[in-house]
Amino acid sequence: MFAQWSLRLRVFLFFALLGLASLLLIGGGLWLGWSRANPAPDPAPFILGGAAGGFAVLALVTWVWRLFDENLARPMQALAAQMRVLAHAEDAKPLNARQAQYLGDLAPAAHAIATRLAATRGDLALAVERETTRLAEEKERLETLLADVNAGILLCSREHNVVFYNSVARNLLQDSNAPRLNQPVTGCLREGPVLHAYERLTQEGASHSETQFLCSTPDGTAMFTVTMRLVPQGNERGGGYALTLRDVTEDIGLHVARESLLSEMIEDMRRKAANLDTLSRMRETGEDPIEQALLQETRNLALAVDRFGARYNETADVWWPRAEIAARDLMDSLRARLRSEGVAFSASHQPLSVVCDGFMMVSLLAQVAVRLRDAGHGDEIALAIGPGDSADEALVTLEWAGPPVALADLERWLADPLDIGQAELTGRFVLARHGTDIWPETLATGRARLCLPLPRVEETGDHDLRGAVYDFSLFERSRVAPLTDTLLDDLTYVVFDTETTGLLPTQGDEIVQIAALRVVGGKLLRAERLDMLVDPGRRIPETSTRVHGITEAMVQGAPGIDVAGRDLHDFAKGAVLVAHNAPFDMAFFHKHADVIGREFDNPVLDTVLLSAVLFGITEEHTLDALCARLGVEIPEADRHTAMGDTLATGTVFVKLLEMLKGQGFATFGAVHDEMKKQMRLYKR
Repeated sequence: MFAQWSLRLRVFLFFALLGLASLLLIGGGLWLGWSRANPAPDPAPFILGGAAGGFAVLALVTWVWRLFDENLARPMQALAAQMRVLAHAEDAKPLNARQAQYLGDLAPAAHAIATRLAATRGDLALAVERETTRLAEEKERLETLLADVNAGILLCSREHNVVFYNSVARNLLQDSNAPRLNQPVTGCLREGPVLHAYERLTQEGASHSETQFLCSTPDGTAMFTVTMRLVPQGNERGGGYALTLRDVTEDIGLHVARESLLSEMIEDMRRKAANLDTLSRMRETGEDPIEQALLQETRNLALAVDRFGARYNETADVWWPRAEIAARDLMDSLRARLRSEGVAFSASHQPLSVVCDGFMMVSLLAQVAVRLRDAGHGDEIALAIGPGDSADEALVTLEWAGPPVALADLERWLADPLDIGQAELTGRFVLARHGTDIWPETLATGRARLCLPLPRVEETGDHDLRGAVYDFSLFERSRVAPLTDTLLDDLTYVVFDTETTGLLPTQGDEIVQIAALRVVGGKLLRAERLDMLVDPGRRIPETSTRVHGITEAMVQGAPGIDVAGRDLHDFAKGAVLVAHNAPFDMAFFHKHADVIGREFDNPVLDTVLLSAVLFGITEEHTLDALCARLGVEIPEADRHTAMGDTLATGTVFVKLLEMLKGQGFATFGAVHDEMKKQMRLYKR
């Protein structure tokens, strides 16, 4: 028990015990002298002398304790905190000379150890880098392959928790169905089909390790054909499984539309055929009006067939598989293709995305560029993707310094099959299935170009969200221990922050923005985020706007606290909530629990109190101070925004977790109990 007490507390108790012992010794000595005197003297001088001596000794002990605390105990505690930071971070604020002036050789020795530790880290990093370069390259190739594979992939543990997903799966399962690490896959896909398929593959005597089934999202907004493959773990057949998703929502709708069209066409043509048959029979009677009626019905039949043909062409265009592709990715693929063809080119693109079949479109553009070179239209072709004539259109251009292309030549090129092994897949076929065209233009500068418009969607610009997200250690993890006994790395955390109209939730202030990030396996996942504006239902003071930059116009049309609170509650399901000054943020959600319809009963950790556990209650514990102490940089533009502060808090929290484990706090219960001891910090 005594080993868990802080150094300053133990020093204080030592001097308190020393003062008490001194008083007892003084009192005992005076009593002994008075009792041996004969005759017995007046006790008043003894009491007065004892009191004076006692106060003098207490004053001396207190003075020495203060000197010891200020110049030895507190600097030693600060030095220990600095050493903990150095053990888990790349840099730390050095102990100032005034604090360390009475520590003798201890501070220089600590500095020497820190310097040596930094040098050792550098040498070790170089050695590890040399030995693991090949493995890192292979990991990067694998991660890139899995992130950009043209199918949605989810990898799940035997407990049906997600341990990996790629960017395609994240795009397919959007919004409330989005996959999250260490969360049940049944939050993304309907539970029944997934569990039934898994049981079918893992039942005793099963010979197959793969099966296919149809499954929708829990809210029924999307339908997928899902291929489940077992992933062996050791000697176990059902250690986990991989799901490959193909979106068939539009396909199913298209098949229904085609069936309806076919049924309508057959019925219409049947009626007209019956009329023709009747008119033919009447013609045999020799009546005069038959000839005109027969001709009119023949015309009607021709118009009906033409109309059905046009409608079929429309559905054929819609059926062609297309996806949202970033302009940078389309241009990268085109660059690689043209280099292999030996075409001289330059390339540029705007931050936008287009809707197309990427493989087909790259094949078409590459073939046209090769034809331009072979026909001598230019030595170098300038490729560009930028905005089109309307907000929902992008324009792909191939520009050169030379004569323009004749329409007849262009049509001949488009009639040639693309070099992909199927003769019917011509350039004109690809354009028709994309509902677009390509045409030549002559610019005012004398240069010529070809223009090809494509549907456009805005690119988010957040490149951190691209790629695969995974934690394969989740395969081994099984939550069976009580929360208090659960290891810190085995928990999922949701770090969040809010921006508000003011600092008084009990007096009407409300939330105007919520942001949250997840921490799984000790890693901050920037791809798994919640970031939303909230309509506070009241005026936003200008003083608050000057802090976080959110105006009343910005929150118009944003969801209220009822919807936003439910979104955060769903996002944090089964996780530990983490915030800087958590009581402030939680007060807003607790007061609106009835409106939200959810109770925020998640376990909570507060980085303010965690900082006090590690660095002592007398240190500064603001977010800025913590970031400076731990070497975390906050861009000024992101400070006092919900996502910026969440990112800073999350980065700090991950570092604090490592330091807590290094100090012996391995379980949630140990950390939570120690954190509660620092609650007096909020009462100061």
